Order: sequence, then C-alpha cells, then structure tokens
Amino acid sequence: MSQIRIKHFGPIKQGFLENEGWIDITKVTAFIGNQGSGKSTVAKLISTFSWIEKALVRGDYDKKWFENRNRLKTNFLKYHRLDSYFEEGLFDKTLIEYKGDVFHIKYENTQLSISEIENHNYSLPQIMYVPAERNFIAYVKSPNELKLSSESLKEFLTEFDNAKNAMDGLVSIPINNVQLEYDELTEMIIIRGNDYDIQLTDASSGFQSLVPVYLVSKYLSESVKDQSDNKESMSNDEKKRFKNGVEQIYSNSNLTEEQKRVAISVLSSKFNKTSFINIVEEPEQNLFPTSQWELLKKLLEFNNMSSNNQLIMTTHSPYIINYMSIAVQADFLKEKIGANELLLQRLERIVPLKSTIASSDLSIYQLDEKTGIIKKLNDYQGIPSDDNYLNHSLADGNRLFDSLLEIEQEL
Repeated sequence: MSQIRIKHFGPIKQGFLENEGWIDITKVTAFIGNQGSGKSTVAKLISTFSWIEKALVRGDYDKKWFENRNRLKTNFLKYHRLDSYFEEGLFDKTLIEYKGDVFHIKYENTQLSISEIENHNYSLPQIMYVPAERNFIAYVKSPNELKLSSESLKEFLTEFDNAKNAMDGLVSIPINNVQLEYDELTEMIIIRGNDYDIQLTDASSGFQSLVPVYLVSKYLSESVKDQSDNKESMSNDEKKRFKNGVEQIYSNSNLTEEQKRVAISVLSSKFNKTSFINIVEEPEQNLFPTSQWELLKKLLEFNNMSSNNQLIMTTHSPYIINYMSIAVQADFLKEKIGANELLLQRLERIVPLKSTIASSDLSIYQLDEKTGIIKKLNDYQGIPSDDNYLNHSLADGNRLFDSLLEIEQEL
C-alpha cells in the first residue's frame, strides 16, 4: 500500500493530522470536501508521484534527473497545472512525501530526494487521470483537433480515442438500458436506445459525462488484465536494449522535451502493465443518483479485476459515499454467506458480487477549505460513518426548511 503526506501546498496547510500525516492510498480511496479544499490537489499529486515511481522502476529516468527541483515543478507538477501552487513565502515550507512499493520520494526544503525501499514488490501500473472537464470531449473527433494547455486532459483524450477504436460492435452502458456503437465513418459515438438513435454530441450532459469515463475505464482495465494474464516479461537483453533506447532519445538534441516524453512512452509500452490506477474526478457529474450508483458499481467491478488495481475518486456527492457503504456491507455479507447459492443470488440482485468492497480496502478523507486540514472519515464496524461533510450539507437543508416553517407559524 502506498502513502502520501502533504503540507503547505496550495489549499492544503497542515494536511492530515493523524498517522504522522500519512494518507493511506488503499484499493478504494475517496476525497470529499468543498470547492477549493484540495481534493483534486491530493489526487493529482498521487497521480504525479506514482508516475515518477513507475518511471524510476522502468528506468525511463535516473534518480539524479528527477532530483533536479525545477524538473519537478516545470515538468511534472505542470502536467496537472500544479506548478503555480508553490506560494511565495511558503515555498520552503512545502512538504510532499510519497512512499510507494519501491521508492520513497520526498520534496522538502525546496529539494527532491529519492531513496529505494528494500524488499519491494512492485506491480507496474497503468495510471489514468479522468478530469472533471471530460464533458466537452463528446464534441471532439480526435485529440489532435484541440490545442490544450492541460497535458492530463490530452492524455485522457488519447485514451478515449483508443477506447473508441477498440470498440467491437455494441457496448452496453450501465444506465437507461442503452448501448453504444462507434461509427468509424463519421468518427462519432452513437447511443442506441429501445426506440431511438442519437449521437453522443446531441445527448444529455449525463451521457456526455458518463460515456468517456466508462469507456476509458473499461478499456484500460481490460487491457491491463489481458497484459497481466500474459506472464511473459522482458528479458535482460530486452531491458538493456530499452535502456540504450532511452539514452539515445535523451542524447538527441533535435527532440523537444515533449517529443522525448512521447518517444519514451512508446518505448516503455514493451513492459506489461499488471495494475490499473484509475483516478476519477467527480464520477457523479451530471448524473441522477441511481445513475451514480450504476456507474460506481462498474468502476468497482473494473477495480476488482486485479488485486493490485486502485480506484481513487474526488466527489461532492453524498450518494457516492452512501453507495460505497452499501458495497462494503455487501462484501461483509458475501463473506458471511459463503457457499449458500440461494443467498448469494439474492445478494447479487442488490449489489453485484464483482462490485463489493472489503472495509479494509476503503479509505475516505475529508478536506476543509478553511483550515487546510485533512481528516479521515470514521467508520462503524467497517461501514463509513454518515457523520461527514456531505451528509451535514443535506441536514443543513432540512434545518433551513424548518426555520422557514417556524416563520410561517408566526404569521
């Protein structure tokens, strides 16, 4: 299990006050909080530092290359547009520390240091960051059509393009009993319902939000599973050729840094990935509560395809948190039921057995935009507590309505 510790970076001030500041990145990890509280900041840092560890393990770069401070800021934090989060006056107070399976990476006192962890066991991951800005890509035929400042959004667009091209016939999606079809001639996705066909560009905002995250998550989780099932790995000779290829790319002065990164990515694809880190911003975006549940079940199913997969989410939705509680309770019952097929069938009709979460595999963190403090959501016998910011907001609505009724009674 990897961990991250953050202090004095962007909206995060003191960070997590428990566990010596270490946030556990479990199989399913969720971050909740108000706008500007730092949910996406934490998720993006997890994405950044897990990628750095992957690059170190593969040999894309050596430690000295990463330990150059400017590269962290200009090359890697810029990827998620976090380079401006180093505030004047707090630059030397910033602490970002990541403990992975192989490397311990620490940024402190304006310096990045990397040390290797002994007795490591590493599963090479496919890392995908699904941004909240995904809605508008329904209108894009190809990622080459756009000139974007966000590198992470460019990468998501590329994988969305790959997912579309990999579609073979009709693909069912988990809402409204509809299917998707990719029209190669027009390069458009068609939504096919019982009595209608409509292009994704003309569909509701809910479809435009759900389809990209669903297709990319499905495509990458299945691709990683296929690679993981293929037990062949690179031989020592192949690894040597790979490192020689990296050296040739970096010694080529005619290539820009971006061109070098792309070339190394192509070269690195020879490694079989054996896990999928799926980082999803606001899975609930533009979705009715029941549709949020249907999408969540699929994301959990994809996450359960491999024991090493991880699902990391930021959310404003109390339904997502409550539905995760249901998935935890379902997992408890699944283990308790055992081989009782009749009860398992009843459970399957409520929560698919492929979509349950072990309580030990779930962590939910609350971020406070006023204090910059992170707290872990308590649980009761493994079930996430309903004493959280999102449920408090629902209760506030009820209190406001009660106050209006009190005024009405005085009329």
